[in-house]
Amino acid sequence: MILTVTLNTALDVTHRVPQLLPHASHRVTTVTERPGGKGLNVARVLAALGHEVTATGFAGGRTGETVRELLAEAGGVTDALLPCAGTTRRTLAVVDAASGDTTQFNEPGPHIGSAEWARFLERYEELVAGADAVALCGSLPPGVPVGAYATLVRAARAAGAPVLLDTSGEALRRGVAARPEMIKPNAAELAELTGSREPLQATRDARRRGAHAVVTSLGPGGLLAATAEGTWQAAPPRTLAGNPTGAGDSAVAGLLSALTEGLDWPDRLTRAVALSAATVHAPTAGDFDPRTYEEVRGAVQVTAA
Repeated sequence: MILTVTLNTALDVTHRVPQLLPHASHRVTTVTERPGGKGLNVARVLAALGHEVTATGFAGGRTGETVRELLAEAGGVTDALLPCAGTTRRTLAVVDAASGDTTQFNEPGPHIGSAEWARFLERYEELVAGADAVALCGSLPPGVPVGAYATLVRAARAAGAPVLLDTSGEALRRGVAARPEMIKPNAAELAELTGSREPLQATRDARRRGAHAVVTSLGPGGLLAATAEGTWQAAPPRTLAGNPTGAGDSAVAGLLSALTEGLDWPDRLTRAVALSAATVHAPTAGDFDPRTYEEVRGAVQVTAA
């Protein structure tokens, strides 16, 4: 079983409009709702790849109920979300059909009290004892200690489960010091962590800070990985047009699934890049297009960096 943790779950709401214009009234052509937050996105892709996956975190209020209902309807993911007194946040994405661009609005999330956090830690230790790997993903909701991910990394390591950490800012800085198996920042998050904007140097520097491996997202340029076995860059054969929402989460799912299957690093990166590209090309944000996945997977270029 792969365990995904989304402390700041969300109800992702996507509005599609013919054209997004400032200071204008817009007629929405389609509205979609789905369970959101990075870890739930990862869980959904892992399930589609055929993995047994359990999702935990917090869900509260009517929005949290909707998230859990939609998660159950989708199937494939075991719901181990814990209730909280606050209301789960919403994210609103507005897709401009004319340009293909997406504008995102993210609410901060509910306040998590100390008793709620203590209950979560107890439940997490129970779940991680049966996990083959763990994904710790996304922002921290208000009230959760800034060192939360470091605590969760150490608990997983004590249970013998490798951890992939995908977060940013101070949560990433503290989490990487707990020595996770992998971190997956984007270029901006990596620059904030290391102070360097040169991707190769920054990726190697981040690894020296504690992570066993660092996989940096370069957007359309693919992935750059610094590991104990070597350093590689993996790139898709071409740039695909579409909505990049969820592409990074699909890459996390690819890396984690390949890790649990014992694949080597070039194959891990190939799967992650192909899933990311297939997510950009999918008709619905956060999904991946199976046909594109198979096409891109056979053409990903992996080179030593």
